Amino acid sequence: MPETQRKIIPADILPAAEYDQQRKSLKANLIPMKKQRRIEVGPFATFYFENYATMWLQVQEMLRIEKGGEEQITGELAAYNPLIPQGEELIATLMLEIEDGNRRNATLLTLGGIEEAVFLEIGGDVIRATPTEYDDRTTPDGKTSSVHWLRFRLTADQIVHFKNGFERVVLGVSHKHYGHMAVLGEEARAALVKDFS
Repeated sequence: MPETQRKIIPADILPAAEYDQQRKSLKANLIPMKKQRRIEVGPFATFYFENYATMWLQVQEMLRIEKGGEEQITGELAAYNPLIPQGEELIATLMLEIEDGNRRNATLLTLGGIEEAVFLEIGGDVIRATPTEYDDRTTPDGKTSSVHWLRFRLTADQIVHFKNGFERVVLGVSHKHYGHMAVLGEEARAALVKDFS
């Protein structure tokens, strides 16, 4: 399955029966790639960097769950194609993963606006993440969602620095109630380089 393709088209979608038959192996084959694209920042913020392959699988899973057939495909592609990087950006799903329901609820109430406090630092450059074109993920009472989709748009120079491997790349969150950073390792960096043209 191509990692660098920029858009899912209807012809890419497997028929339901064929997907069911191949599902176990398709999911297993993606595990190593998804692992390379997963970055933990602090105790419970995990970033899953998306690409064609991860979004293709998501579309197939949605079609499998909802069983909407051909009519559903258009809606799923409209929802998930914008989460495939287009050559000058990285796109991540940020998940705030707290198992205990009471603790999760209390913590999310303190993290309003966290989606505006995420950054990528390459050498001396700081790239602020912008939420993707979805509904506001923080409610008026200040409670944030446990899932956010974030876009990091890089300049041509920043992409060169990301690719060359000489300068440190840091993924961080600078929220007043959650300040943590993680340096991207070589494996993650090599995986994410494929998202650029």
